[in-house]
Amino acid sequence: MVVTHDRWFLDAVTTRTWEVHDGVVDPYDGGYAAYVLARAERAQQAATAESKRLNLLRKELAWLRRGAPARTSKPKFRLDAAAALIADEPPPRDRLELARTATSRLGKDVLDLEDVTLAFDDRVLLDHVTWRLGPGDRWGVVGVNGAGKTTLLGLLSGRIRPTSGRVKRGTTVRAAELRQEVEDLSALADLRVIQVVERERNALVVGGKEVTAAQLVERLGFARERQQTMVRDLSGGERRRLALLRLLVGEPNVLLLDEPTNDLDTDTLAALEDLLDGWPGTLVVVSHDRYLLERVADRQVALLGDGTIRDLPGGVDEYLALRAAGSGTPGGTQAGARSSSANPSPTRYLGADSAQGSAESERNHRAGEPGAGRSSAAPSPAEVRAARKEVARLERRLAKLADEESALHDEMAEHATEHEKVLALDARLRALAAERDELEGAWLEAAETAG
Repeated sequence: MVVTHDRWFLDAVTTRTWEVHDGVVDPYDGGYAAYVLARAERAQQAATAESKRLNLLRKELAWLRRGAPARTSKPKFRLDAAAALIADEPPPRDRLELARTATSRLGKDVLDLEDVTLAFDDRVLLDHVTWRLGPGDRWGVVGVNGAGKTTLLGLLSGRIRPTSGRVKRGTTVRAAELRQEVEDLSALADLRVIQVVERERNALVVGGKEVTAAQLVERLGFARERQQTMVRDLSGGERRRLALLRLLVGEPNVLLLDEPTNDLDTDTLAALEDLLDGWPGTLVVVSHDRYLLERVADRQVALLGDGTIRDLPGGVDEYLALRAAGSGTPGGTQAGARSSSANPSPTRYLGADSAQGSAESERNHRAGEPGAGRSSAAPSPAEVRAARKEVARLERRLAKLADEESALHDEMAEHATEHEKVLALDARLRALAAERDELEGAWLEAAETAG
C-alpha cells in the first residue's frame, strides 16, 4: 500500500486505487489513468452538476489518450471506452495560438546561454554550453540530484552568474522563478490568501479569457472559505500554491519552475497543468514528476553530469535508456551537438537552432542507440502475425464484456431496492471482472509481441 501524488508511479505499479475525500473512501480498479476514467464515467452516469470538475477530468483524459501512459500501459479497449467522453475535447493546448501570443509579447529573442561554463570549487557543472530558448518554448529538465538543475534555473533567472560565457536576455523578457524554498512568504504572514494575490493584481488573462484573482485562487485549490486563511496558518502545499499564484498574477512571460509539484495533491496538480496549458510564455520546468513533464513540456533536456545539456527527442524514456547504458559520461554522443576538432571541450547547441540536430538524433536513437535497439530474441514474423490476431480476438471479447458490464450496471440501478436481485447481479459483475482481468493480462502479453 502506497500513499503518493506521483501519478506515473501509480499507473506503473498499482492495481487498485482508493480516493479519500469528504470523509469517505471511494475504491477504483487500476492505476491513476483508470481512476480518472472511472471517476469521469461515474460523474457522467450521476449527471453531476459539477461541470467544471468533469471538464477538467475530460481534458486530462484527452491527454492520457494521446500521451505516453496511453501508449505504454493502457489497453486499447479501455481507451476506446474513454473516447465517448473526450470526442469533442480540443487538444490540451493550441500550440500555434500560444506561439503567436508568446511571439507578440516576447519578441524573437528570449534567453540564450552562449558558450557558458559554470564551475563551483573543483566541480564543473556546465562546460562551454550553448542553449537557446525561443518564445513559447516549453522545456522540461531532468537529472539526478546534484546534477545542477536548480543552478541552471538560477543562470536563466539571473540569480547566478556564469564562470565564463554569457547569458543573453531579450529586451522584453520578464522572468519569474519558483524556487523550492518559499521563505519569501514569511513577510506576508499576517495577510489573508486572497489579499496576497490581490496585492499583485486583481485580474489577468489565461487562455484568452480574463480571470479574476478570486477565480484564479479557487482554480488552484483554495476554496472560498480557505481564501480567508492567514498565510501563517497555511500548510506546506498551500504555501507552495500561493507562491506560484503570486508569480502568475505578475504576468511574467518566462516562467522557471523548480519542483513545482512538491506537496500538491492530484486534483491541484491537474488544475495547475490545466492553467499552464493556456499560459503563452516560455516555460522551463525542473521536476522529478514524470507525469508533469510529459504533460506540460513539449521537449526535454537532461543534465547527465558531464558538463553538457543533452537534448532528449525521445523524452524521459530516452533519458532512462541513457542512464541505463551509462551514457552520462564525458565523451558520450550529444543530441544536437556541434563540435570542432580543435576544441577539446565542444560547445553544445540546443534550442531554436538545433531542430536539424535534434531530428537527426531522434533518427539515430530509433535506429539503435543504447536502449533503442531490438532484442536478439525478437519474435519471428509468424509470431507477430499470430499475436496480432490474438490481440484482435481479445479486444472483441473485451468490448463485449464492457457492454455486458454496462448492461448489468443499468439493471442494478433499476432494481436498487431489491436486495437479493442486486446481490445476484453483483455476483455476475464480479465474475465478469475476473474474466476481464485475465483477458487484460493476455492482451498485454500479446500486444507486446505484436509490437
